Amino acid sequence: MERQRGLGVLCHISSLPNEYGIGSLGKEAYDFVDLLKKSNVKYWQILPLQQTGYGDSPYQSVCCTSGNPYFIDIVALKKQGLLDDEELESAKMPAGDINYAELYEKRYALLRRAYARFNIRSEKFIEFIESGEFEDYALFMSLKSRYGGTFNHFPDAYKYKEHLAVYEFRNAVYRSEYCFWLFLQYQFKLQWGELKAYANANGIKLIGDIPLYVAYDSADIWARSELFQLDEDLKPVKVAGVPPDYFSRHGQLWGNPLYNWDAMRADNYDWWLSRIDKARELYDIVRIDHFRGFDRYFAIPAGAHNAVNGEWEDGPGREFFKEVERRLGSVEILAEDLGIIDDSVTVLRQSCGFPGMNVLMFAFDGREDNAYLPANIVENSVTYTGTHDNDTALGYLERMSDAQFKTFKKQLRKVLKEQGAYRPLVDRKDVAQALCVCAAYAKSYITVLPVQDIMCLDNSARMNVPATSSGNWRFRLSAMPSRKAMAELKNLIKESNR
Repeated sequence: MERQRGLGVLCHISSLPNEYGIGSLGKEAYDFVDLLKKSNVKYWQILPLQQTGYGDSPYQSVCCTSGNPYFIDIVALKKQGLLDDEELESAKMPAGDINYAELYEKRYALLRRAYARFNIRSEKFIEFIESGEFEDYALFMSLKSRYGGTFNHFPDAYKYKEHLAVYEFRNAVYRSEYCFWLFLQYQFKLQWGELKAYANANGIKLIGDIPLYVAYDSADIWARSELFQLDEDLKPVKVAGVPPDYFSRHGQLWGNPLYNWDAMRADNYDWWLSRIDKARELYDIVRIDHFRGFDRYFAIPAGAHNAVNGEWEDGPGREFFKEVERRLGSVEILAEDLGIIDDSVTVLRQSCGFPGMNVLMFAFDGREDNAYLPANIVENSVTYTGTHDNDTALGYLERMSDAQFKTFKKQLRKVLKEQGAYRPLVDRKDVAQALCVCAAYAKSYITVLPVQDIMCLDNSARMNVPATSSGNWRFRLSAMPSRKAMAELKNLIKESNR
């Protein structure tokens, strides 16, 4: 695949500013594309687009191939005649961080009013229904609307997805629930397709995320329970996480059920290949989160209180990606290979030809062999100042003691000199901005800067703190990045040959 050297910006759809409480696929997304184009940005990276469930994390979804209904542009629904001015006015919410509790109460009620006016007998919608793409999702969400709780508490006939029972239920709720959930995915797919086409037409490629694991309470596990490590009662036997590391001394207990890779292998990984195929329709570059799980994954006994006592088990390895290439052809994949990485993970990634990731804020620890130091970064990689799981660059520096900051600044100054990229380094804001410069000058074919770092925001703008369960995923811009910030970015792109 042709690799185009360029710079990207990381900003999730939810973080875009508007009047309705959360970013959408509407005007603000098109304005953001225009902003990127004017600055000669070539890539826009987002987090998973899927519908969020409990905890509002885009990495925990009710369906791994769904679109988030919150992102549907409600102004476009008004233009379709599905909402009126008064309803649109009632949807307005204060600027600032996302209030998911209020959003949940207001937005779904509004979407149901739009659906009530929608013609479910239209030719295009019937075609969408008959494709069957979101049948399991619509059934699952309809059952949750009726019975609440997790699927493990559905009546047994529905819990175990008995064909006749589910068929009769679908008919009983066809208009009231089943088609409502399909309506949401129909609108999302239409709007996302138009936005992606606009971005691509303006020379911008989209980098999107596939979380390695799916949520327990999801249509994915409910519909294909045999593909996961569950007991006869459909409860997890072992769950996912990572061992103790930089982020948490007790590790991270994610709680997602693990895959039954033997069952996956038996049908040539059909479920996974379908997932990747859908992802490449959505994105130009597919970032696989927690890539190391394809080599070996951390298995934690279900019911454990932390990740301390888990064990490493073998994943499908190179065989899986050979099947991807054989059946799907060339898919542009970025491997998230951060955290505890051993040689076998690196060998797997390199054998597939996938670029890995570099995080510059972890580069300056004084070790010459630090893989993230610009001198050690290879072209086939993507460099970040930080990711959605890290501090902002300024926030990271503000947490340092004066002595730590002095050492960091000294090391960064040395690297900038080696790169031929001089910047004044006085205070923490100077250094945060210089870290972006250092990233842009890296040898990697793509550098991605979080929008928070382009705007030099502190940790009040942080997106996520791993191993915590509240207060995350709420960051939202109050306004687009300033002309000054984007002009400086455009100059940086020019001088770093991106």
